[in-house]
Amino acid sequence: MKGKIGMGDYLVRGLGFNGSVRAFAVDTTQTVGEAQRRHMMWPTASAALGRAMTGGVMLGAMLKGDNKVTIKIEGGGPIGAILVDSDAKGGVRGYVTNPQTHFDLNESGKLDVRRAVGIEGMLSVVKDLGLRENFTGQTPIVSGEVAEDFTYYFAVSEQVPSSVGLGVLVDTDNAVLAAGGFIIQLMPNTDEETIELIEKQLSQIQPVSKMIQRGLSPEEVLEEVLGKGNVQILDKMPVSFECNCSKERFASGILGLGQQEIQAMIDQDGMAEAQCHFCLETYHYSKEELEAFINELQS
Repeated sequence: MKGKIGMGDYLVRGLGFNGSVRAFAVDTTQTVGEAQRRHMMWPTASAALGRAMTGGVMLGAMLKGDNKVTIKIEGGGPIGAILVDSDAKGGVRGYVTNPQTHFDLNESGKLDVRRAVGIEGMLSVVKDLGLRENFTGQTPIVSGEVAEDFTYYFAVSEQVPSSVGLGVLVDTDNAVLAAGGFIIQLMPNTDEETIELIEKQLSQIQPVSKMIQRGLSPEEVLEEVLGKGNVQILDKMPVSFECNCSKERFASGILGLGQQEIQAMIDQDGMAEAQCHFCLETYHYSKEELEAFINELQS
């Protein structure tokens, strides 16, 4: 772990096997750590949200410019809904409805993410591509472990055969020790031989969270997954927990409630408070500010 301080989280994009494979890998240790601290998450919740954020930031990296993607995982489990927003520039934010969710380890000695997430429900991906209509893809949750659910989403909704690896390691004090992931996608021209080779590599590799904990960089993770010499790195991009909430943004939400509702806030509390679900930042509006909102609505 010590070697990575100051490096910050980042994502790499690459090609494998002469361009017949598209590959992404990311270290999200600090990003998921930030979410864990803000939401005071317990380990199983951290693993679930961390995997979803890691998948989300890679989905964001597949977009261009100012495009954004929102991922919602609702499996009916005790954790409630998981919501993740990410953009094409490495910014990601997320929250779970019940951050203080934790269970004993499952039979294989791992955090029981499936039990927290549940398996009765949907994974939905909404891409805001700056067009009039957003692209929405929805697939049933097949495992509740998140990575397999993304794999299924790519196969069914985007018709791209993919392999998704996502992992989060949590320390005994709830801190995030390591988090990261990879996505390998086969292009239509990938030959059988390459596919077999990749499947063989995937069956032998360590869990991605262990690779990150060992100190491997995203570049090295792709080499482990695809084999040394089979990867060409195209570019890298910093990744961080970023929230675009602001006092102005919430103000427009309050204005949207209308005059009577705002007057009721003044009469009852003499002020208003709004809290962002994603980063837990709280915004205060004084009586004067609320009165100004009413004047604005009346003008």
